[in-house]
Amino acid sequence: MTAARVRVAQAAGLAVLAGLLALGFVGYLRPGFMVDLTNMVLAWCG
Repeated sequence: MTAARVRVAQAAGLAVLAGLLALGFVGYLRPGFMVDLTNMVLAWCG
């Protein structure tokens, strides 16, 4: 049971890391997209 949880946690961590790297790459290629995305997140948060 715990080995499955460790494997799921590792997969989730790798997915989060891949998502962050993809966002960083898109931000490097198109900085305007990251500005729009940041504004949308800030508007959604409050």
